Amino acid sequence: MLQQLSRPAAAGTLVLAVLFLVISDVTAHNITHLLEKHPEFSTFNHYLTATHLAPEINRRTTITVCVVDNSAMSELLAKHLSIYSVKNTLSLHVLLDYFGAKKLHQITNGTALAATMFQATGSAPGSSGFVNITDLKGGKVGFGLQDSDDIDAMFVKSVEEVPYNISVIQISKILPSQVAEAPTPSPSEMNLTGIMSAHGCKVFAETLEASDAAKTFQENAIGGLTVFCPLDDVFKAFLPKFKNLTDAGKISLLEYHGLPVYNSMSMLKSNNGITNTLATDGANKFDFVVQNDGEVVTLQTKVVTAKVTGTLLDEQPVAIYTIDKVLKPRELFKKEIPAPAPAPAPETEKPADAPKAHSRRHKGAATPSADSPADSPSDEDPADQTTDGNGTVRLDGWRFVSAGISGLAALLLL
Repeated sequence: MLQQLSRPAAAGTLVLAVLFLVISDVTAHNITHLLEKHPEFSTFNHYLTATHLAPEINRRTTITVCVVDNSAMSELLAKHLSIYSVKNTLSLHVLLDYFGAKKLHQITNGTALAATMFQATGSAPGSSGFVNITDLKGGKVGFGLQDSDDIDAMFVKSVEEVPYNISVIQISKILPSQVAEAPTPSPSEMNLTGIMSAHGCKVFAETLEASDAAKTFQENAIGGLTVFCPLDDVFKAFLPKFKNLTDAGKISLLEYHGLPVYNSMSMLKSNNGITNTLATDGANKFDFVVQNDGEVVTLQTKVVTAKVTGTLLDEQPVAIYTIDKVLKPRELFKKEIPAPAPAPAPETEKPADAPKAHSRRHKGAATPSADSPADSPSDEDPADQTTDGNGTVRLDGWRFVSAGISGLAALLLL
């Protein structure tokens, strides 16, 4: 009887699991794959990849991409803009809301203001990263920058729609923006320490700037770089320990706060596990664990656990975040052991004639000593508790899932 009841339940669970995987696959989108079916947008598609905008679009939901055909892209490329200015211009054509063809013709009060990916980068001054959408007479829809009274482009057609996830629409031409097209410094020219100094990490930035490690950070900014800079109060309190390190140790400590790859905040939240740093070199691992708990991202070394507290810059290929502790690698520091609890206050002396209290302890029971393992601090640290030496903490969970599915399948075959 129990077996008969368990088989339908197992079947239901298995179906739900399959549906979850199917739904997850359907809701995901890939902008370059969507545009591959439309050769008239091949140039636009190419520059989505060349500027690294494509992965940023793919990570977002509820989004609209306003594409232009190859002829309109030729007009943009004729201006001989840097690749970074082209990125800013194209990011102005990515709306952070869903606008399908039907919605465009049903705009409340005939006009809507949409934020763009250019606005979200923080590179757009004021409201220059917003686009006005206007439902005109005769079924036409116009697009223009918020700081302009002109209609700069017209809606042509819907290209691809995944309702309320991503909409790809064609507009007649590139939206002109002097701000987006302005010369933009390449990552190699970016003043990384200047950005840190201006946003609460001046002590760390000045220390980095005076070190040979600064060159390593600047060189990696071209291909991809993530920086975790301790806030001023935190690093200032750490300076005495920093000054006691060897010259090589000082460089390693600073480089330990940088990753040789770009990580957006969403990537940090999803790519949990062990990561190498700029200090990683052969036998010297200098790695730590990235872990998230909901919206909170922590960096766990074998010595301390730091929390990401803010974002200073998140513009591929460079991201800079603030943290609330200095990252101390196990190669340079010992594990910090919490201070022991204060000893209890001595008992007041009882009068000589006071009756003695009866002990409830069994005669053979031993009194715990201060050196007993139960009272000793654990040798484990947050990183040990969340991952093994190979960083397979997430795979352990999947092994349980795989075993569960295999068990359910076996039940169905009974």
